[in-house]
Amino acid sequence: MPLPTELEAPRLRQKARADRHTVAVYAFDGMSPFELGCVVEVFGLPRPELDVPWYELKVCAESAAPLRAVGGFTLATECGMDEFVAADTVIVPAVADVRGEVSAGLVRALRSAHERGARVVSICSGVFALAAAGLLDGREATTHWQYASLLAERFPQVRVNPDVLYVDNGRVLTSAGSAAGLDLCLHLVRLDHGSTIANSVARRLVLPPHREGGQAQFIEAAVRPVGEDDAVARSLEWALAHLAEPIAIADLAGVARMSTRSYLRHFARATGTTPLRWLVSQRIAAARPLLEGTDAPVEQVGAAVGFADAATFRHHFTRSVGTSPSAYRRTFRQVAESRVTAPPAASSRHAPACEDRTHG
Repeated sequence: MPLPTELEAPRLRQKARADRHTVAVYAFDGMSPFELGCVVEVFGLPRPELDVPWYELKVCAESAAPLRAVGGFTLATECGMDEFVAADTVIVPAVADVRGEVSAGLVRALRSAHERGARVVSICSGVFALAAAGLLDGREATTHWQYASLLAERFPQVRVNPDVLYVDNGRVLTSAGSAAGLDLCLHLVRLDHGSTIANSVARRLVLPPHREGGQAQFIEAAVRPVGEDDAVARSLEWALAHLAEPIAIADLAGVARMSTRSYLRHFARATGTTPLRWLVSQRIAAARPLLEGTDAPVEQVGAAVGFADAATFRHHFTRSVGTSPSAYRRTFRQVAESRVTAPPAASSRHAPACEDRTHG
């Protein structure tokens, strides 16, 4: 006679599947595989090492026929639009033609998914589908900078912001060009599972957990890889280990064994930004998990990551993140307690990061 545990196993497996957040991504004929790959990489790979119920990913299409992809190959999907509508999060990675009409079937599916409470997400030109479905009327949205003026022209009721990596309106989220889709996907993981899990996924992807700042700041802060024995890299490693302490440019130059003038030149060439801007961004990144995971007063959090006083911390945090430390803590505390991903509408002050491509 089967043991009770053997009898319960199918039911427990079914319950485990039911507890998983379902993500559905839309595939179409002629699509580029990059944006789809971003979604698959973040939500489709099993991650048992994280010890949390990971996502169940479904790639959905309007047709069961093989879909041609840019690059000369085809793919076939097992799921249709019924599964797309029923998912907890639905993602449109792009549209076939930013100047053409969006598929009526996709528009209906997006409206139905939104009406039943799903989280609706677009990557790059996928924003045109959300706009066609009326989900962005009166809302701020972003897309690849190349398409921003066209989006504003075709859908004047949408408040287009071309200077950010993504915009979070609670249940409707949009991202800029292709690579910015990874930033938004990590943001979704952060909303669902907190910063520790999101940071772990980012490390697996060899990506920074957060890319702060508007477009100009982002460009300045783009960090190229530096060798382990590079003098600037050595100073960055030292700075990260001493964030809570006052750090002057002369200190960094000393660690790098350079004069201050020479260090500034090498630092700019290695990182594309200034030491002070880099330090602020690192301190903000270090403050976020402290705000999310501890009850320490805002003043203590700021001091713990190296800000001279609470006012300076609040100023830089608000300027970088788009909300105050206290409001940020309330938002992510509510998410952590309820796992309901509906934060206040806000833009993440990030910049588009995508090359000019037809679908991206």
